[in-house]
Amino acid sequence: MQLTHDHEQIRDTLIRYIDEHINPHVDEWEEAEMFPAHRVFKGLGELGLLGLTKPVEYGGMGLDYSYGMVMAETLGRIRCGGVPMAIGVQTDMCTPALARFGSDGLKREFLAPAIAGDMVGCIGVSEPGAGSDVAAIKSSARKDGDDYLISGQKMWITNSLQADWMCMLVNTGGGNLHKNKSLVMVPMRDGPGGKLRPGIELARKIRKIGMNSSDTGLIYFDDVRVPQRYRIGEEGQGFIYQMQQFQEERLWAAANALYALDECIRETIEYAQQRQMFGGTLIDQQWVQFKLVELQTEVEALRALTWSAGERYIRGEDVLQWASMAKLKAGRLMREVADTCLQFWGGMGFTWDNRVSRLYRDGRLASIGGGADEVMMGIIAKTMGMAKRQPR
Repeated sequence: MQLTHDHEQIRDTLIRYIDEHINPHVDEWEEAEMFPAHRVFKGLGELGLLGLTKPVEYGGMGLDYSYGMVMAETLGRIRCGGVPMAIGVQTDMCTPALARFGSDGLKREFLAPAIAGDMVGCIGVSEPGAGSDVAAIKSSARKDGDDYLISGQKMWITNSLQADWMCMLVNTGGGNLHKNKSLVMVPMRDGPGGKLRPGIELARKIRKIGMNSSDTGLIYFDDVRVPQRYRIGEEGQGFIYQMQQFQEERLWAAANALYALDECIRETIEYAQQRQMFGGTLIDQQWVQFKLVELQTEVEALRALTWSAGERYIRGEDVLQWASMAKLKAGRLMREVADTCLQFWGGMGFTWDNRVSRLYRDGRLASIGGGADEVMMGIIAKTMGMAKRQPR
C-alpha cells in the first residue's frame, strides 16, 4: 500500500506523543503493574488518535482502516507491550461493533467519550471456562421489564481495573450457541473514574509474566441492571458481531508486532557489533549474520501479508482467512525473534530491564490472546475447505 502524506503526519504525531508522554514513564508503569489510562488516553484523544477510523459525527476522523494500521504499527515504538495493547483495546477491540451496529444514542453515550479519551473501555468476552471457545461463555442477561439483569464472570480483561464501560458478550437466550448471544454496553462506574456500580466486583488483579503495565482483571457481575437499549444491534447477533470485531483485533495485532520486531533485530545487531569475543565481535560470526537475515526476511513477509490483508479489508472483503494468517504469523514471530535475539545477548538478555527480554515476556501473549494459534489454524483450515464446522 502506498502511504500518503496524511498517513505520515499521523505517524509523526503519534511518535512525538510516545517519545514525550509514554516512553519516559514505561519503566515506572511496568514496576507499578499499571499505567494511568485516563491520562494517556485523554492525550491521545486530544490529538484525534483514538478515532481515526470512527464516524466524524461522534468525534472521529472517518478515515479508512489503513490509518488505523499505521497507528497500530507505530504503537510498537512504545518500549513495552502492555500500553500499546491497552490502547488497541480502546481503538480496535471494544469499539468496532459499537461504531458499526450501535444506535445513535449508544454511540453518543459511549463511543464519543471513548474517542475523546474521556472514558476507558474494555471488551468482555473471555471467561474462566471460555477463552478461545467463545461460544462456551456462561455470562447471561435475563430480561426484567425494559432492563437486562446481567450475571457472570469475565476474565483476562485488559483495562478492566480502570474501565468506565465494558462491551460485554452475554447469553440472552437458549438454543444454538452461535445465535443466543448479544453484545451489551455495560457501564461499570458511576462516572469516568468513579465508583463501581452495584453488582460489579473487581475480584482480583491478575499478575502476568509479561504485559505488566497493562491492568488485567477477573470481574464478577451479580444482577447488574442495564437498560435493554444498551444492547448493540439485534438480539442474538452478538456472536456474529464479535467475530467481525475479531477481524480488526487480529489485523491490529499483526500490524502492532512489526515495529517491535524490527527494533528487536536492530538493537541486537547494534549489541552484536559491540560484543567482543574470539578476537572479533559477535556480528563477525557468519551464523549470527545469517540468522538475523532470516528473521528480518520473515518480518518483511509478515509486513507484506498484514498490509495485503489490510487492503482487502479496506475494500470491504471478508478477511477472516487473511487476518487469521497474519495473526498466526505475528504470534509465531514474536516468539522466534525474541527468543533468538535474547540468545545472542547472552547473560544480558536474561536481565529484567533489557528491551529484548521484555519483548520475550510480552510477545508470548500474541500466540494466546485474541484467539490462540490453534484457533487461528482451525479457522484457516475451515476457510481452505479442509475442516468441517462442529454442530453446536
